Amino acid sequence: MDNFIVSARKYRPVAFNTVVGQLSITGTLKNAIRNNQLAQAFLFCGPRGVGKTTCARILAKTINCLNPTSETEPCNVCSSCIAFNDSASFNIHELDAASNNSVDDIRNLVDQVRIPPQMGKYKVYIIDEVHMLSSSAFNAFLKTLEEPPAYAKFILATTEKHKIIPTILSRCQIFDFKRITVDDIAKHLAFVAQSEGVTFDPEALHIIAHKADGALRDALSVFDQMVNLGDRNITRELVLENLNVLDYEYYFRIVEFMRTGNFKDTLLIVNEIVDKGFDGQHFITGLGEHLRNLLMSVDAATVKLIETSDAIRAKYREQAQMVSLQLLVDALDIINKCDVTYRTSNNKRLALEIPLIQICRLSGQMQMPVYTTTPAIQQVAVQASNAVPAAAAPQETQPAPPKPEPVVVTPTVQVAEPQAQVAEPAEVKPEPQATVIPSRPVEQPAPATPALNPADAPKVAPAPEHEPPVQSHHVSSFSIKSVLKADQLANSIKQEVVKDRSEAFTSAQLESSLLKYAELKKDESALYYAALTTFKPELLPDNVLQITVGNTVLEKELNDRRNILLEHLRDEMKNDAITLQVKVTEQVAENKKYMSDRDKLDAMGIQNPNVNKLRDQLNLDLDI
Repeated sequence: MDNFIVSARKYRPVAFNTVVGQLSITGTLKNAIRNNQLAQAFLFCGPRGVGKTTCARILAKTINCLNPTSETEPCNVCSSCIAFNDSASFNIHELDAASNNSVDDIRNLVDQVRIPPQMGKYKVYIIDEVHMLSSSAFNAFLKTLEEPPAYAKFILATTEKHKIIPTILSRCQIFDFKRITVDDIAKHLAFVAQSEGVTFDPEALHIIAHKADGALRDALSVFDQMVNLGDRNITRELVLENLNVLDYEYYFRIVEFMRTGNFKDTLLIVNEIVDKGFDGQHFITGLGEHLRNLLMSVDAATVKLIETSDAIRAKYREQAQMVSLQLLVDALDIINKCDVTYRTSNNKRLALEIPLIQICRLSGQMQMPVYTTTPAIQQVAVQASNAVPAAAAPQETQPAPPKPEPVVVTPTVQVAEPQAQVAEPAEVKPEPQATVIPSRPVEQPAPATPALNPADAPKVAPAPEHEPPVQSHHVSSFSIKSVLKADQLANSIKQEVVKDRSEAFTSAQLESSLLKYAELKKDESALYYAALTTFKPELLPDNVLQITVGNTVLEKELNDRRNILLEHLRDEMKNDAITLQVKVTEQVAENKKYMSDRDKLDAMGIQNPNVNKLRDQLNLDLDI
């Protein structure tokens, strides 16, 4: 059984023209070799798996090659190239700075630099992960790095350039390696698959390349894994299932549902994705990338910015023609905000679903009620126009025979149809013997009210205290506020017309009802409960309930809840003529004069002269 070599090592580039995705760097190095303008130190920096160490080895091999090609590539047949390929070259030294980061290690390296090469032109020192060197090691390396011997070349490689001290950076030529594109990785994987006799699906290789995130070494490692898993047959379904990659078909379906406003199927797909074990953050990131790709597909000039296969690009172009540009831009904004807030949300599921519903609403085809102001205004206007005339109908009927109990009657008001201009309401002028007092302020616009006939004027009870005065407002034009207030007034008129209860009741019944009501409101307010239970109510003539409290605080508490209390008592006693009057005791209302100890003693002497005699006989006095 032959020893297996992983693809990352077996297909490692051995010449500049085989390096994947770093054409600008390899071209610069070849020109420097051709023109004999090599620097004494190089710094290769970039993410993992992009070819830093590989380019360093090829550079060291090429400058020591005895017979380089016309394209400035190593010949691989001379003794120097053969020794390098067999890992037996004495001119090329590799040092892992992660495990050799002390000052002593750098001092040993400096001592080796003093020895010239036995064969070849240069001694090359490749220091990998150079950022792991300690500060003292960097300082010990400075002088040698700045002025090395002519035959010594240093190639430093790192993934974290920011950790290297500036004095080292200033002594090196810096080459920044970029991430390898998805297309370049996919092409290289296809080359490796063909060389190994592996059947593959091009879309599967693109998924592997996308999963590698620009690192060719990672892509080759995943490739070897999929080859073994699929028995030398790499399919799209195999890759999606085993790499925890969400199928892009989900995103195409979701965007289609969003375009048509189908939020129900959208949420069902999200539920299916979550049930498969995919993280919500992963889904949001993928959906944002999908929307970005759709936006890039709108114009043929930007399609090349999509890192995917040609077949998938065609699907993006097809869907982009069906989705409006404004919808894509707004959806991207919503998803971007969701990506920011999702990490800190306590309800992850809700934070995921709400943005999707918002995007569905953007299409304007969402099959659910959309609340706007116009339908509501129209509905209120219709209700107001229908309700008010119905409430005002009793004005035309004959009045009922007078009853011994007083009856509270509100003035009838007619609300005209909504017009551009509304007339100012006229004052009601009844005969002197019949005074009409409204139970609540009239705030809606209304035309003039016909005068009441003296014979039809009903008897009215005196208005309770603390009732607000009648106010009239002039409205210059039709407005939403006027319609709403007209509707409220119509409802109140209906209630007043319906109520005409005048059953007799006793003081004991009223007090019992008041105590029951106080028990119901016990948990709401302690002051309110104390005001209802501590002070005994008194029933005055004309069904006036008077409660005398001990202070103004309790008085305010009762007055604030006056309407609710009256509504309860009227319903319990079945009498709408009950009114409430709240008073404060005179002792509390009076301002008490402050008296000092001397004043108190003098007052006692006035009331009882014997106190003064006793004070004089005992020679007693206050120490004031």
